[in-house]
Amino acid sequence: MKQIIGICIAVIVGTNTFSQSDKYIKTMESKLISVDTTVSVSGLTDLSNSFQRIGDAEKTQWLPYYYAALASVKSGYMQSMGGQVPNPTAIDQAADKADDLIKKAEELSKDNSEIYCIKKMIATLKMMADPMTRWQTYGPMAAEALAKAKELNPNNPRVALLEGQDKFFTPEQYGGSKAEAKVIFEDAMKKYESFKPESSIAPQWGLSTVKYLYSQCK
Repeated sequence: MKQIIGICIAVIVGTNTFSQSDKYIKTMESKLISVDTTVSVSGLTDLSNSFQRIGDAEKTQWLPYYYAALASVKSGYMQSMGGQVPNPTAIDQAADKADDLIKKAEELSKDNSEIYCIKKMIATLKMMADPMTRWQTYGPMAAEALAKAKELNPNNPRVALLEGQDKFFTPEQYGGSKAEAKVIFEDAMKKYESFKPESSIAPQWGLSTVKYLYSQCK
């Protein structure tokens, strides 16, 4: 009798665990649709907050904090490149929030190439808030994070995306080159084609950005 009761309890617990996991994945999938398509600061801020709430509720999952950081850093990029006068304070706030979030993700997933890609983006964003005075500090930090991301996974297409962006946006007198960026973007597209995400909610973003920037490499 005790054995039967034990089996029943195990089945109930297992069913509840599966149900919670299934709910988490479906919730994440519904939010991930917006990662590559949201292009407003307010929309990206809302998206970041949504992912953060999921992370706080789940407690043991790194991906919600990762995507929360990604959305926050993208909102900072929008503010620095949106055709208006950049607001260094707002850019710093977006970068600092992203930094806090990616640290939470890293506590749950060590030595992760995807996380180091976000670290690279954060360092670049901090530099963009005040390039003249910050490039000596945040430039090396960005390069170091990207090198670590590549070391951890040389086939990560987002590493190639970030390498290409650096070449694309950096002025030629400082080492930038549209021609070199084009070659890197070609490599990135090949890596996206062969890339196999670990799950439906694993990082897959960036291909549309690669294709667009590639088309701009005249």
